[in-house]
Amino acid sequence: MSSYPHPIIAREGWPFIAAAVIVTLLVHIFAGWLWALPLWLITFFILQFFRDPARDVPMARNAVLSPADGRIVAVEKILDPYLNRDAIKVSVFMNVFNVHSNRSPVDGEIQNKWYFPGKFINADLPKASLENERNALWIKADSGADVTCVQIAGLIAKRIICHANPGEHLARGQRFGFIRFGSRVDVYLPLETKINVNIGDKVYATSTILAELRE
Repeated sequence: MSSYPHPIIAREGWPFIAAAVIVTLLVHIFAGWLWALPLWLITFFILQFFRDPARDVPMARNAVLSPADGRIVAVEKILDPYLNRDAIKVSVFMNVFNVHSNRSPVDGEIQNKWYFPGKFINADLPKASLENERNALWIKADSGADVTCVQIAGLIAKRIICHANPGEHLARGQRFGFIRFGSRVDVYLPLETKINVNIGDKVYATSTILAELRE
């Protein structure tokens, strides 16, 4: 099953890419290719950062999909600070070379949404979960389980974008947001959830099954 249609380049990046291309072309035309070369490299970096490839959505029943590309930096039993419950937290750290489009880990309805301004420390650090700028979604999965998905800004990231709102239903793999230039996504799951990943694993948004919700 393929995910819903969307552009290969995330729309959040269009203004940045357009500006970079225009400036680089002007320098190339009026100053020459040698002066423009560093700008072409920067333009290429911006283009690759905002890439947003289509992904196939696994059909496995009760699967919890990775909300982002990156590396697993935490798998731990902890208090979910948004729903005030004991939970298992799985954290995905994204570096500047990962795809930064964020996608829903489960099929479910958004019950609530919280935004918290905060710091911009390295998102790889555990304290980033509670100290950095972040946006949290409480998703009631179609199976009945509560899933909390949290976008967290990083050392370079300065902008969390979330298009989803309470009352909306998200499909697994549906794109709901973006974080610009390095960040992290935490997923809080019920304690009885079967976890399929370990710290250090590389994961891919939608394609990787992080965990399986119990019936």
